[in-house]
Amino acid sequence: MSRFADESIEKISPYVPGEQLADRKYIKLNTNENPYYTSATAVAAIDGEQLLNLKRYSDPESRKLTEAIASYYGVDVDNVLVTNGSDEALAFAFYAYCRKGVCFADVTYGFYEVIANLFGCPVERIALDADFKIVAGNYFSKAKTVVIANPNAQTGIALSADDIERIISENAGNIVIIDQAYADFGDFNAISLVGKYSNLITVNTFSKSRSLAGARVGYIVADRELICDLKKVKNSFHPYNVNALSSVLATKAIEDDEYFLFCVKKIKATREAFSASLTERGFEVLPSSANFVLARHPSTGGRTLYEELKGKGILVRHFSDERIADFVRITIGTDAEMGRLLAAIDEIIGE
Repeated sequence: MSRFADESIEKISPYVPGEQLADRKYIKLNTNENPYYTSATAVAAIDGEQLLNLKRYSDPESRKLTEAIASYYGVDVDNVLVTNGSDEALAFAFYAYCRKGVCFADVTYGFYEVIANLFGCPVERIALDADFKIVAGNYFSKAKTVVIANPNAQTGIALSADDIERIISENAGNIVIIDQAYADFGDFNAISLVGKYSNLITVNTFSKSRSLAGARVGYIVADRELICDLKKVKNSFHPYNVNALSSVLATKAIEDDEYFLFCVKKIKATREAFSASLTERGFEVLPSSANFVLARHPSTGGRTLYEELKGKGILVRHFSDERIADFVRITIGTDAEMGRLLAAIDEIIGE
């Protein structure tokens, strides 16, 4: 820390992203990226004229993309705000609605804690139950902003549609943020409730199911009055927040529904087969509705398994949080990648 920095910076514990190593070629199963390429239709939409016109600022309203998202979900354009990844969406929402208090699970996406600390938001952490599940009733009548990842990071476990709606309805006097980074790999999308509840904010991303992690595009779907609040925050911080090329890619990606459905179907099938294979090998595998699984084996610790796999050229994710320290989080890759991972696991367990 430099002598010029405000003392508040010393108190910040920044988010630690998954490793992006270049010292060798790895099978990369640590950051929940989509193993399948970006939609060819989306990539083909980028032409030389668009590249040459990068001399101009991007559209601050991301109008074409906003219209495409609104059309896809059957909402009004006034219900949509496009952001630079879903993390920016979360930052806008935390700034606008969480500085009087926010609650979220004790095991969930680590960025919530980071952004709450950055903005000085008082935090209540609500423990998952013994089976690592969110208990809906623990989030009723909170009188503070409620944040729930559904399916949850880092467990992959999803709440039912009824539980989500009950949490929203039981917090009519405060905001409920549903972070849906992995919703497309599950069975429920809370955007369907936006027209019914004025206190609901859904945070969504193109990074996972639509293979655009590197483009950094997210979006909020919410009541139009909430979108007005959030646009005010956005335009006070980052007016041209989504670059022109990313906006084109995302617009075409959401229009390419056939490819999107193919990717999601394939990842879900691989997830189920891989989970079964781990179970056969003695692993405890939490029931995942995401594009990853959280698993542990009784004969090896999570940190040890992570390091052994890394040594064999396979990256998975290990978290030091006490409750999940024995687990590793494994992104669902291609069938071939999961086969190589299982072979490596067999070698490690055998050793």
